[in-house]
Amino acid sequence: MIVEPIILLVVEALKFIFPAYCANAAPVLFGGGKPLDFGERFLDGKPVFGKNKTFRGFFTGLLLGSLVGVGEHLLFGQYPIFYGFFLALGALTGDLIGSFIKRRVGLSPGASLPIVDQTDFVFGAFLFAFAFTSPSWDIFLTALVLTVPIHFLTNTFAYILGVKDKPW
Repeated sequence: MIVEPIILLVVEALKFIFPAYCANAAPVLFGGGKPLDFGERFLDGKPVFGKNKTFRGFFTGLLLGSLVGVGEHLLFGQYPIFYGFFLALGALTGDLIGSFIKRRVGLSPGASLPIVDQTDFVFGAFLFAFAFTSPSWDIFLTALVLTVPIHFLTNTFAYILGVKDKPW
């Protein structure tokens, strides 16, 4: 039956990207404090990343994604123990690149940039994943496709709970 391989692909893709998901969500829950760009402006006079990208958010995301990766390593043994660190670092870096782009096009911190907001961290995570493994294209594409509705639902839920001030 064709449904079973699709379900297995979805499970493998979610298992692979889960440390990045956790790293991306952590700054929403635990962020705040000093901005990563120290409030400085880039050559164009606009903020480098903006006030919402903070040291506390970055490092809690890195820690949480790393711990999730260790947990998955202990549960499944499929990836090296440090893979969560690389996925988390990639996800957070991808998100920073997305914020940098948003500032360049004149969007303020917290403003929406569809598609970039939902996928920048996935691209970053997969790029950094190549440090230890070569994730297959089907895992990458499945994670990417699943991320858009998951991102929408989790952000909407966080907004309803009052954790986020905007539903994106």
